[in-house]
Amino acid sequence: MTVEAVSPAVVPSRDAWRSLLWFAPLTSLWLLVIYRWPAIPATGVPTTAHQLAAHGLIALGLWLGLEHTSLTPAQRRTTWLAIMIPDTLWLAFAWSAAINGAFHAGTASFPVLPSAIFLPVIIAAPLLLLSKRIGLVLDAMPASWLVMLQLYRVFGTWAVAAWLRGALPGAFAAPAGIGDMLTGLFALPAAIAVATGTDKGRRAAILWNILGLADFAVAITMGMITSPGPWQLIVPDVQSIGAGDYPGVLTPAFVVPSSILLHMLSLRQLRRRNRAEVARRWEPANGPIES
Repeated sequence: MTVEAVSPAVVPSRDAWRSLLWFAPLTSLWLLVIYRWPAIPATGVPTTAHQLAAHGLIALGLWLGLEHTSLTPAQRRTTWLAIMIPDTLWLAFAWSAAINGAFHAGTASFPVLPSAIFLPVIIAAPLLLLSKRIGLVLDAMPASWLVMLQLYRVFGTWAVAAWLRGALPGAFAAPAGIGDMLTGLFALPAAIAVATGTDKGRRAAILWNILGLADFAVAITMGMITSPGPWQLIVPDVQSIGAGDYPGVLTPAFVVPSSILLHMLSLRQLRRRNRAEVARRWEPANGPIES
């Protein structure tokens, strides 16, 4: 395994917090814009744009990571296609289904939206977390990439703006939107921290991943109990995200499962880095560890 190491003197921890001085005002400005002009998020353009951007960055990062492995060119292409083709098809399916109203409550005899959230994770998580080839990619890829990639979570501010306008129930939108916004805001300082290669930076990235996953746990739970269906416990005055309206429904239908998988991969990468670092420190004093 390779261990990413950047001198703390190069990227001091205080720079991680300083990054919020410009990123937080930009996020607040975007929140103000979409609150003042609700027609902008209603077009679906911001949602589609940040999904396509995230999709493109995943494709690029995966390819760059593969190029740093010992795999043959044919193995790299096969691995890249094996991940990106299903991911692209899922994006196209979710997008098409949302536009055509497939996620609207009562359109099918089974829970369409919960299936869209959980099935990709149930299918993809074992494949990505147990694959030795993916492990090689994670070892070759800087740990900051998977963290910084989720800067797009700041676009969760759309839920906060919708709540402030009375278009989404506060029981769902407040915790989900604020949690997403905080996860996106702290992605940058967490990425800068983990880039130092220190134990403190690694712990910061782990805590950030836990924050992101906890946000989804709360958002999914509140979305289910405020939306029409067998799990509804709260009947809000306005429709919740489970009503299936485009473009908001694209967030749970595609962004949520994709982001959960990215968090899982980041945690796997950080665990592998920690084990590699322990092994590196052990060997000079005790010799190579017997396999």
